[in-house]
Parts: sequence; C-alpha cells; structure tokens
Amino acid sequence: MWHLTKRTVERWLESLLHIHDTPSRTAAAFGVGVAIGFSPFVGLHTVIGLVLAFVFNLNRVAVLAGCWVNLPWFMGPYYAGMTAAGAWLTHTPMPPQFVSRLEAIRDLPGWRERFATLAQLLRPLLLPYTLGSLLGCIPLGFAAYRATFAFILARKRYHDQHHPPPPDKTPLV
Repeated sequence: MWHLTKRTVERWLESLLHIHDTPSRTAAAFGVGVAIGFSPFVGLHTVIGLVLAFVFNLNRVAVLAGCWVNLPWFMGPYYAGMTAAGAWLTHTPMPPQFVSRLEAIRDLPGWRERFATLAQLLRPLLLPYTLGSLLGCIPLGFAAYRATFAFILARKRYHDQHHPPPPDKTPLV
C-alpha cells in the first residue's frame, strides 16, 4: 500500500516543479516564460510555457511566472505597438477609418455578424501583428533573463553574507 507522507509529497513536488536549479537555468526559465508571455499566441501562453518547461526540463514555476508577467493592462499597448511596428516593417497600411469601423461592430445585431466583420477588418493586420509580436518578445525574454540572473546572484550573495552556514558540530578529537 502506498502511503502519502510529507517527504513523498515534497519529492513529488520537487520533481514536478524542478525548483532546485542553477541561477542561470532558473533565469533562463523565467526569460523563456516572458518571451512566451509576450508572443503573439494569446490564450495559449500557459499551455506553451508548460509544454516547453517539461520538454526542456526547466523550472516550471519560473516559466509560468514569466508567462504571467504580461498582465491585461500591458497587453493592449504592447500588442498595439508591436502591430504598428510590424505594419511599418511589412509596409502594411492601417485599414481606413479603423477606429470608427471597430466601434460600428458593436452595433451589429448578432455575434456571428460581429465576429465576421471583425475578422474581415483585422485580417490585413495578422502578419504585422504576428511579426511585430515575435520581434518584440525576443528582446523582452533576453532582458528578463539578464535581470533575473542578476537578481538571483545578488540575492544569493546577500544570503551568504547575512546567513553564514551553521558551525560544524563534530567533536574535536
């Protein structure tokens, strides 16, 4: 019979979360999470992050924390800016009267009509959105890696200075 003990649960969680890692790998896991969190695959960030964390045996907590850095109040400005950058790179013009056409979609009678009209309006911006978001998420991931790595090392130095290891308790012979 299998007994659920505290040590068994700790070992299981430790292997599942993969939390005992080097500072470099932990920072890399967070950087990967940030890059995924700002990628164009909105709605799939957590799933993609977990899959990559398991495939590459990364710290799952760090990857998920990185994925969830892209909070809702960042998303609108970020994706609008990255779509504009992608449109500039691909020489794609904005649809004429974009904002007024977007506002008019609210007045359409059914959700199917709204969705079809919105898809037709946004279709020319799909490539700029994808390209801009992909080009934006890569430097954000690298910046997150560098900042996290520096933070982990500074925290480790602080901990080592202020919490020396306990003295050896072996008797002197």
